[in-house]
Amino acid sequence: MDRLHSQRAMVTCARSVRDLLLMREFASSRLNPSIFGQSDIYEYTSGRWLWNEKLRLHERRRPFNVQELKSLAAASVSRELKDIVSFKKLAEGGFNRTFLVSMQDGLEMIARIPYLTTEPRQLLVASEVATMDYLRSRGVPIPTIFGYSATANNPAGTEYVFMEVTAGTNLGNIWYQLGEAARTTVVRRLVELESQLLSLKFPASGSIYYCRDLDAASDRVAFDSGSCSTNGPFCIGPDTTLALWYGNRLALDVFRGPYRDANDVLEAGARKEIAYLMRHGRPLHPFQRIRREWVNYQQQSHLDRLEYLGKFLRIASSLAPSKRDDATQAWIRHPDLQPNNIFVSKDLEITGLIDWQHCAILPLFLQAGIPASLQNYGDEVSESLQEPRLPLNFDQQSETEQLQQVLLLRKRQLHYTYVKETLSLNPAHGRILMDRFSTLTRKLFRHASEPWEGDSSPLKADLVELSRHLSGTDPDARTTRSGLPFEFSEEEARETLSLAHAMETADGQFQSCLEVVGVGPEGWVPVEQYADARQRAQQLKADTLQEAESEEERSQIRDHWIFDDFDETEYM
Repeated sequence: MDRLHSQRAMVTCARSVRDLLLMREFASSRLNPSIFGQSDIYEYTSGRWLWNEKLRLHERRRPFNVQELKSLAAASVSRELKDIVSFKKLAEGGFNRTFLVSMQDGLEMIARIPYLTTEPRQLLVASEVATMDYLRSRGVPIPTIFGYSATANNPAGTEYVFMEVTAGTNLGNIWYQLGEAARTTVVRRLVELESQLLSLKFPASGSIYYCRDLDAASDRVAFDSGSCSTNGPFCIGPDTTLALWYGNRLALDVFRGPYRDANDVLEAGARKEIAYLMRHGRPLHPFQRIRREWVNYQQQSHLDRLEYLGKFLRIASSLAPSKRDDATQAWIRHPDLQPNNIFVSKDLEITGLIDWQHCAILPLFLQAGIPASLQNYGDEVSESLQEPRLPLNFDQQSETEQLQQVLLLRKRQLHYTYVKETLSLNPAHGRILMDRFSTLTRKLFRHASEPWEGDSSPLKADLVELSRHLSGTDPDARTTRSGLPFEFSEEEARETLSLAHAMETADGQFQSCLEVVGVGPEGWVPVEQYADARQRAQQLKADTLQEAESEEERSQIRDHWIFDDFDETEYM
């Protein structure tokens, strides 16, 4: 079977790289509140999805008492309901809906409510508010919180946060328009801000709360905030990282922090997942349907996942650096440092960071890494930290090839600049970025903590890499670490790494398919582009079926097509 038939079919409907860039710019732009009507208050109207659209819309529907929310918003800034002249939907994300509230005296504020599927809602709202208040008190540019409710037990019937409108321009609106010097300036200022965050000291890992917002029985570690708060003292409580609470995991009685040492952090996610699999585990197809071909469309056993998680726990304690090492220092970091969450002034000073949901304090060696919007892993030039340059034959290339090279250069420059500035301004983080063993440790930690979705190949591949690293077969291995309590045969190791590489290749093909069709993650597309995207997706499917070499292959493609609806509930 030709496993690249999908890639060949994509050529028939591919657009130019310039079109893709324009699509990305449009998708990242902020919403215009004037396009929404009052009837859209409860519903998601910002876009559509190519698959499982009914589920996505259901997840984002949130009824509430509009008048009562407006009254609460007005009261939070010492005003009355009659002072509100406008209440409009501003933006909609994966977890929240945001409204712009305007007063007759010119004051504007943001009202944000979570969807019913956003969990754990009470902890998320309470932790985000406390995190923002604490960081703002330490000089971090964050909007002022006017009021909040961590429960829906109020007249509006919803959890909410009221905050000031962030000054400046959303970086997502101008990111693709910035030149090299401007991008370098923004990256440097982000690294400076991360260095400021690293200077904050915490006695434990987990998420920040006001003590009053946690149940009396909840474990917590109090800390001196060095600031006066009208909401009482701060503490570190349960970790709100999404993977710990996803789906049926929400109801599990497992330890989620606060973590008093690095070993607790390393093990918590894996122990949570073991508890989930023991209660709810069953064989599944890989959630990413483009990966299924590589396992012959067979369901994968959750028992294998349990085996690899057990292996991880046997070596987890040996992954943490010495307690004397600054790599174990607890560090608070923005959970999603991407352009749409950053506001800048005209001279590119950072004026605000928003969206601190799911923020956690973790040991530096686990928190380290290049933000997803800046990294270019998988590229030899970026990973070797060569200074990026255009190819020598650039002037002889076609316009399309030149644009591809310019986009690649941009990615390489962002990666290179972030690492270079981090090594200079934040050396503790920089040393970990350059440590290959720390990179492998973070992969192990992430893959052991993530929800079971029918694919154990990444975690097993990490364990194989670790065994090679410590056995000396890896030329960059650390020989100072103790040996493993398990081993893989050379044949099993080779097959595991080969499958993991194939899965990564499949992921790259899926991303190419998304770009060809013109949709984002989960098949999201702006409303006005939906019809064209749907047509391109149908053409892609038709071309792929035509390329199939047998009726059996065509049947498998139809049953597992990447842009068709499928049952997601079994993955919860």
